[in-house]
Amino acid sequence: MKKLSVIILAAMAMVSCGNTYTAQQAELANMNDSINFALGIANGSQIKSYYLRNDSSAEAITEFIDALQAGYEGSIPELTEEARIGRNIGSSIKQSEKNGLADNPAWTLNEKLFFQGLVNGLEHDTTVMDKDAARQFFQDQYAASQGSTEKAGKPIKGTCPRKAKTVALKTLNDSLNYAFGLLNGNDIATYVLADDTLGAKKADLIKYVNKGVKENVHNPQLKNMGEQIGKSIKDQEANGLIGEPSLTTDFALIKQGFINGLSGDDSQFDGRTAGEYIQATLNYIKYGETKEQGEKFLAENKLREGVIVTESGLQYEVLKMGKGKKPAATDRVKVHYHGTRTDGTVFDSSVDRGEPIVFALNQVIPGWTEGVQLMPVGSKFKFYIPQELGYGERAAGSIPPYSTLIFEVELLSIEK
Repeated sequence: MKKLSVIILAAMAMVSCGNTYTAQQAELANMNDSINFALGIANGSQIKSYYLRNDSSAEAITEFIDALQAGYEGSIPELTEEARIGRNIGSSIKQSEKNGLADNPAWTLNEKLFFQGLVNGLEHDTTVMDKDAARQFFQDQYAASQGSTEKAGKPIKGTCPRKAKTVALKTLNDSLNYAFGLLNGNDIATYVLADDTLGAKKADLIKYVNKGVKENVHNPQLKNMGEQIGKSIKDQEANGLIGEPSLTTDFALIKQGFINGLSGDDSQFDGRTAGEYIQATLNYIKYGETKEQGEKFLAENKLREGVIVTESGLQYEVLKMGKGKKPAATDRVKVHYHGTRTDGTVFDSSVDRGEPIVFALNQVIPGWTEGVQLMPVGSKFKFYIPQELGYGERAAGSIPPYSTLIFEVELLSIEK
């Protein structure tokens, strides 16, 4: 039942400013510009996929971007929790005039009975229906209505009363509206108004329910999301974009990224490539020095006597040459190995564990797949693996992104 109730409790209303927004190319002069824009694209694309599947209209996008701007500018009115929830409920009920009760197109909204059920729930009034009966009834009817072709009728409008009252439920639809209201009211009384001994919080909630139902909002849940994201961007600004002190917030580029993402414009980034760019950039900022140190190490190491460099950039030296067969990429092999970073830090070692390992040669990092194929069984080689043949921009356990890896590998056998 809580899943159904969240249809109401998750929403927030705010009047649209009436702006219009269009996708367009962004001028990205540097990495900071690109990551701001990509951040908007990544989030906008995700919102489009999950929240705009059934409505990606210009009106929905405009409402979200207006709310994003308002959240960032701090122009959202500060409300108490009960006032915010009240406005959420009112605006959601307003939206349900188009979508049907609980967003079910088969159920006609009766605001009078829903609101009375809500207030009776706030008062824990069980005269008409108790919460357990209401929950079971509503869940059963919700399940039974799935797939129904019945269309909701014209909504019956009303305002939220101040006091509990006994009402007659003459039809199934009457009971549905009352039960849904009662369930929401009971939840609010339990989790929000538990300490409201004087009734002031309840009065404030009802006041804002009635304010919310008067507001004209296309998608209250999306509005709320835009406001909260905008506020979050502003709140985190002082600490650097995405918590990275070296990156500064450019809200205009973030906003344009959101517009492009919500509009499905992938001419510069799509949701996937934007997310990958953000992660790669953050890794580079944090671990770029690791990459540079690895490159310097390899440049010097390849000049040492006995070090062989392959076309891919893999470096190796032969510590002992065996006389057995060389494995193919599709073979399973048994090896002993000792892995370190360029500073000598050991990150993994079957030698230290005293137990060799068996694995498919085509299921490990590229440096291993290539290198071990060069080894006859019985050989022991030392490999110097560039980050692009290792884990690249990904971290792996205690191995940071962009790490150059060193392995001493002894090929014991090719397994059947």
